[in-house]
Amino acid sequence: MNDTLRLTADDGTETEFYIEEQTRVNGTDYLLAADSREGDANALILKDISEENEEEACYVPVTDEEELASVMKVFEEMLDDTDIRM
Repeated sequence: MNDTLRLTADDGTETEFYIEEQTRVNGTDYLLAADSREGDANALILKDISEENEEEACYVPVTDEEELASVMKVFEEMLDDTDIRM
């Protein structure tokens, strides 16, 4: 896995994110990504929605509040010395 990924917004603008951690919860892959490696960064939790037979993963931001809280708790445990704010 690359340690960066580019997300394209609906308006076509691209933003590079750094992958800080990855995990699997209930059979779904998630990434914790940040827009910077230094200082206060904006964090984003991404969910893999691709099908099993697809060659490339397709990630979307997690927007469901319950799912976000659950996955964020897993990442906080993995990175116990990091304060994650969404």
